[in-house]
Amino acid sequence: MRHLLSIDDLGAADLREILRITPTFAEVAQRRIAKVPVLRGQTVALLFYEDSTRTRLSFEVAAKRLSADTLNVSVSTSSVNKGESLRDTAETIEAMGIDAVVVRHRSSGVPHQLTQWLDSAVVNAGDGWHQHPTQALLDCFTLESRLGDLSGSHIAIVGDIKHSRVARSDVAAFTMLGAEVTLVAPPTLLPPAVDRWPVRVSHDLDASLAACDAIYLLRMQTERQHEALIPDLREYSTLYGLTAERAARLAPGVPIMHPGPMNRGVEIAADVPDLEQVVVVDQVRNGVAVRMAVLFLLLGSSTGDLPGTSALPAQSADAEASAEGDVAEPVTEVTSGVGG
Repeated sequence: MRHLLSIDDLGAADLREILRITPTFAEVAQRRIAKVPVLRGQTVALLFYEDSTRTRLSFEVAAKRLSADTLNVSVSTSSVNKGESLRDTAETIEAMGIDAVVVRHRSSGVPHQLTQWLDSAVVNAGDGWHQHPTQALLDCFTLESRLGDLSGSHIAIVGDIKHSRVARSDVAAFTMLGAEVTLVAPPTLLPPAVDRWPVRVSHDLDASLAACDAIYLLRMQTERQHEALIPDLREYSTLYGLTAERAARLAPGVPIMHPGPMNRGVEIAADVPDLEQVVVVDQVRNGVAVRMAVLFLLLGSSTGDLPGTSALPAQSADAEASAEGDVAEPVTEVTSGVGG
């Protein structure tokens, strides 16, 4: 792996390799000191042009647990507001000596463009309506932890498919692992070329519940909608929201997933997130381990003394003491503008 831009670019072999080694990194979180020195001396820049809590913090924690330094670029208070271009911002950050850029941007294709300008590894943390590959990876890992092999399983993705980069990445990843996917949404919230996707389409949530091995709810992304695609949110919630009554009609143990943030009372009723089969917290927890695996595969092979990808060595007392000394290491916060 040189970059991680989309699930399609990743391919089945790399996808399975990431899922194979992720449990090793999940185990790190259970240690007394949840830190290993495999990326010590390397720097990961977090360049987020869109608001984010889960993804940004997840990457930050993942990098820190691998002992990498992080450069957290606050775009809202940077030289971007003075007219600095994306290219100038990225090249300025790289000149500071970074090894990887994790980027989120409202425009599709930005992560790919950065690979043309930078020598650093680029990780797509979400670009427009296009892709969100690490979300799909953590979703696959979460589902396999619950269901085992996904081959032959039936996953329903419900909601605003049209504007969802998560849906595009999940469809690619789930089908790559042999799952069958049904998209459940009103016609206005489906992408125009959905007939070319490897999925089934339904406009009836109630009819889709019984066959689900997992159900994935998407947020209504009103910030990306520039036209009236549904009459109102109340009607949408009535037809496509997962209520407690609908959840009760799912087979026992069917995972209920959501990429966050949840709009309670819209795509999911206020009391449903408290149900046992809701795995949103698992998704967040697994996201750190998956992103550790991604950063390790992108950056780990660049230093000769790193462990192999099949397993990390048990943490020795010296390593724990060394890691303990790094725990309080501050995150570098760039707020005054990368252009000066």
